[in-house]
Amino acid sequence: QRVNVTVRSGLPMVLAGSAEPCAQLHVSSIGVVGSAEQNRRHSARFFDVLTAQLGLSPERIIIRFYPLEPWQIGKNGTVVTFL
Repeated sequence: QRVNVTVRSGLPMVLAGSAEPCAQLHVSSIGVVGSAEQNRRHSARFFDVLTAQLGLSPERIIIRFYPLEPWQIGKNGTVVTFL
C-alpha cells in the first residue's frame, strides 16, 4: 500500500557524460526519507537490488530522495493528512 513503482525503460539518458546503460531511481515517501542517515541505509539496499537485477555498476545508477508531507499526497478523495 505504501510503495508504488513505475518503470520506464528505453528512455534516452546521459549520466556523468556517458550514454551507456544507466538507471535513475526516484524515491518519495512520507516520514521515511527525511534524513541523511535514513537515506544512506535506503541507498545501500536499493543499490544492492539495482546492481543485481539490472547488471549495472553502482557508478551508472543515481537515486533521488524526495521527502513528502502528508498534505502533499492525495488518496481516496482526500489527502493523507486526514486518513
